[in-house]
Amino acid sequence: MRFLISFFLRKIPRKYLQLFSHIALKGVSVFYIGNKVECPVCESQFRKFLPYGRKSRGNALCPSCLTLERHRLIWIYLKEKTDFFSAPIKMLHIAPELCFMDRFESLKSLDYITADLESPLAKVKMDIHEMPFEESSFDVIFCNHVLEHVEDDLKALSEIKRVLKPGGWAILQVPFFYPIPKTTLEDPSITDPGEREKIFGQDDHVRMYGEDYAERLRSSGLEVIEDQLIHELDQSVKERHALPENEIIYRVEKLTS
Repeated sequence: MRFLISFFLRKIPRKYLQLFSHIALKGVSVFYIGNKVECPVCESQFRKFLPYGRKSRGNALCPSCLTLERHRLIWIYLKEKTDFFSAPIKMLHIAPELCFMDRFESLKSLDYITADLESPLAKVKMDIHEMPFEESSFDVIFCNHVLEHVEDDLKALSEIKRVLKPGGWAILQVPFFYPIPKTTLEDPSITDPGEREKIFGQDDHVRMYGEDYAERLRSSGLEVIEDQLIHELDQSVKERHALPENEIIYRVEKLTS
């Protein structure tokens, strides 16, 4: 299973994986029947989660709703540290994750817009460098595992700030590869997929973020909160939901003045 998932991730374009992977994995889930782990998003239980990743890691992917470790942590964060599920919110979800979409759509308090340049799941086709929205349009923005792919992440951050309402907030997760470099690595002259994978961690990445990621976010004029919820949770909770070991949640806020 590790080999098959790694192979599909490398060989099948992301838009097709988004359309069909959840259907295929529904059948696989019968082989994982059990109750050792539980997905907090869909509340399904399994003996373990599926492996996932181009360099496959075990106990990662929920076969029912397709959450990964980071998605399950974000869900718990939203539940425990925000009023996301009850407050009237207008939200922009960039490169929307399938595991969240139906659940966010069902929230009566949420005015929910999905957007992406390529995703067949998104309602709005857009380039993150030039969003087709007016200034101060959204209370909340999700933009997870996107900035490592875009040509100019600082321009994208300026657009996120522009369309956020004063007092609004965004979650901006990116992947980190160990050992994490001190400063972000990027070189637009590197276009060969093999070289990109070697230097930036994946063949469709254009940079590898370093320890300066929070400062990079702050350079856009956004307030940055590095939330360490993962270290506040009991070990039993982390094991039950198969959460990441050291994932910081990067929440940024647009100041009101």
